Amino acid sequence: MEENNWQKLSSRQIYDNPWITVEEDQVINPGGGEGIYGKVLFKSYAIGIIPLDEDQNTWLVGQWRYTLGEYSWEIPMGGGPKADEKLDSAKRELKEETGLIANKWTEFVKMHTSNSVTDEVGFAYLAEDLTQGETEFEESEDLKIKKLPFKEAYQMVLDGQITDSLSMVAILKLGRMLGL
Repeated sequence: MEENNWQKLSSRQIYDNPWITVEEDQVINPGGGEGIYGKVLFKSYAIGIIPLDEDQNTWLVGQWRYTLGEYSWEIPMGGGPKADEKLDSAKRELKEETGLIANKWTEFVKMHTSNSVTDEVGFAYLAEDLTQGETEFEESEDLKIKKLPFKEAYQMVLDGQITDSLSMVAILKLGRMLGL
């Protein structure tokens, strides 16, 4: 196992809200120099879901992403508080955003979204044996839902139409698992 060659001298909280905390650390870097390191600490996991029916169709969610200033197609996803079971969060997000309920769940991705500045961890689930119900959008969500063959979602990643990191990793990994 590799050693931590960073030394933290002090840490202070710069910002805090219900979703993130931003900290600034005074450090000695691996080369021996003094410096600062800013960290964004997430209070929830990123939870993504690929629903897949018996005909290998899936569902994508489209929405305007405020931080990017552009529209984004993604797998259904949301934040799962770290105090909650990840699978419970995945079930909630799938129902909320697509109305789907799945009887079979498989966790198949764990990833760090931007590990140079954040501690965010993302997980993706494959949801199968699906039943359609009603969506339960949050007030801040203005979502469009698209059902399409999984191969088309896979091609959207390859064509640069899907750029969200958790969506890309999950779709590409599932594509590999399905032999695409």
